[in-house]
Amino acid sequence: MISIRTDLAVEAKEIYSAQSNGKTSGVDVEEYSEGDIKITNVKIVSDVGEKMMGKPKGTYITIDIPEFVHYDGEAMDRVSVVIGKVLKPLIKLEDSMTALVVGLGNWNVTPDAIGPKVVSKIMVTRHLKQLVPDSIDEGIRPVCAISPGVLGITGMETGEIIRGVVEKIKPNLVICIDALASRKMDRVNRTIQIGTSGISPGAGIGNRRMQINEQTLGVPVIAIGVPTVVDAATLANDTIDLVLDEMIRTANSGGEFYNMLKSIDKEEKQKMITEILNPYVGNLVVTPKEIDMVINSLSKIIASGLNIALQPALNLEDINKFLN
Repeated sequence: MISIRTDLAVEAKEIYSAQSNGKTSGVDVEEYSEGDIKITNVKIVSDVGEKMMGKPKGTYITIDIPEFVHYDGEAMDRVSVVIGKVLKPLIKLEDSMTALVVGLGNWNVTPDAIGPKVVSKIMVTRHLKQLVPDSIDEGIRPVCAISPGVLGITGMETGEIIRGVVEKIKPNLVICIDALASRKMDRVNRTIQIGTSGISPGAGIGNRRMQINEQTLGVPVIAIGVPTVVDAATLANDTIDLVLDEMIRTANSGGEFYNMLKSIDKEEKQKMITEILNPYVGNLVVTPKEIDMVINSLSKIIASGLNIALQPALNLEDINKFLN
């Protein structure tokens, strides 16, 4: 039912709700806040919800980042603590169990580099637990990490590489980080989604690859994503919608022009925009011009949150000392 491209469950829920007159059968939603940080918990609990949302059953937690957080180190740490708090109940590991962190994406393309950049800031300890166990506190959990690249660089499906690593080291949990696509510009680089149903690398830009989930790997998979791009056709469509809404607001109610504007089918309009743009721009996606700085700060926020959740015996200050 969901035809508009989005990787965010919270957006899929909004579309589903709009198309079904506010009724969202098979989907439970809970909203709450941690200070100025809004958190939305979307649970797809039935086959009906799965079909209507266009996403697998599971829990999808969306964290909305406050404005200007990328310029404020204290605010970044605050978001990281919230991410760690949200992740801890999902990471069901004993201290001796191993977690594998996977940074999906192409490190040569900035909007797609969030995964590899997060991995570069992860507190990796598996080798230390094996080689110098006496020098590591008992409460430190073994964590390893990998950035497998993309099919165009390696010639191998990302899922195949991860499955090979999982079969070799046998982790108890896999955590994947990837770039996503949003349908709203105001959510780009401002939203973090945490899901329990796995991930399909490249899905945000239409490149569907092997699924990375518990069914394909044999271990639980947590996916963390940030929408770094928005589809150009969707952006154009939303802009025209704003123009139409403003024209409807100012037009004489009941007049011929007003009735014509009200009769425009928004779904048909979106299809027309996509068809018109496709010969000229193809599957164009758009990202903000300050993407380099934003990806650097987002990768630090997510990595710190992951480190907090994976190493509950340490606080953020201890983790930063270890990394430095």
